[in-house]
Amino acid sequence: MSGVLVAVIPGPGAAVELREVPEPELEPGSAMLAVELSEVCGTDVHLQQGRLAGVPYPLVPGHVSVGRLEKIRGRLFDVGGCEFHEGDRVTFLDVHRTCHACWHCLVAKSTTRCPSRRVYGITYGLADTLAGGWAEKIYLKPGTRSISLAGVDAARFMAGGCALPTAIHAVERADIPLGSTVLVLGSGPVGLSAVALSLMRGALRVICTGAPASRLAAARAMGAASTLDVEEHTPEERARWVLAETEGRGADVCIEATGAPGAVVEAMRYARDAGAVVVVGQYTDHGEVSFNPHLDLNRKHLEVRGCWGSDFSHFYRGARLMADASRSAPWARLELDTYPLARAGEALAAVAAGRVVKALIDPRA
Repeated sequence: MSGVLVAVIPGPGAAVELREVPEPELEPGSAMLAVELSEVCGTDVHLQQGRLAGVPYPLVPGHVSVGRLEKIRGRLFDVGGCEFHEGDRVTFLDVHRTCHACWHCLVAKSTTRCPSRRVYGITYGLADTLAGGWAEKIYLKPGTRSISLAGVDAARFMAGGCALPTAIHAVERADIPLGSTVLVLGSGPVGLSAVALSLMRGALRVICTGAPASRLAAARAMGAASTLDVEEHTPEERARWVLAETEGRGADVCIEATGAPGAVVEAMRYARDAGAVVVVGQYTDHGEVSFNPHLDLNRKHLEVRGCWGSDFSHFYRGARLMADASRSAPWARLELDTYPLARAGEALAAVAAGRVVKALIDPRA
């Protein structure tokens, strides 16, 4: 049985290790994916820092990947009924095995809150199988929902990565009015995708706060009309800037994509009266924050919505967007830094420090 090279997070706070593990035998309805590119994202930083509960360490990270189907056991079909063949380039939904039987799935129609939800590269550990993209190969379990990327540039698709479906979910939750002004708080991958998608959804103008300067430049490349560096301005200065950019009213919609709890309160304060706020950046618990329910929420008549993860519909539509040369053009402008498996720890550190806009792992390098 041949070995597969993988990059592993052994446990919370531990350095990334390179290991060789056996290649598993395929069971009916499964496939082996030869990885071309896999993402390094903020979730992987949280995994390494031990910020997520119930993680089955040791773990192979990389929950969004692109590759070619190397082996198929049985027959695999896409959502439209077309059959996959060995050699096809695909991506796959990282969320696996939502139950479609519980109250959240059937009544609330919120599969992202299904208690049986399992995720490649996050809640599947190395003991389960080859379930992360920082590897030469990924074992696609039976029931994994694959999406064809025929004719799609792998790097362009990965420029969107996991942030793209998350941002699609966020802008849909925001229900952005035509001709509106949107403020995106945060210039990481989710915030950058939210800038471009807000314009697609009908915003006339999008502004963005964040840091560092390289990511703000990326936000402008994605379509932001104006940006502000949060590291160089106080919250009061940021508030005055938002008012100046929105004719003194505040933004029609604020999308928080920072991960900093204080940014949620800022989003409420930067939104106009009777505006909307969507909170998508609070994926891990960074602590509590206080606000004034009367001044910050009720008197402003705000609509505030949380947004957790994404489902197949967001992932599928994200892949379709990346297949369209015109619609995917903003993501083609993003600077991508690619690392071999042996430098996966370096890639993770670069993402954690915000030194790169987007980091990818190329196991073939």
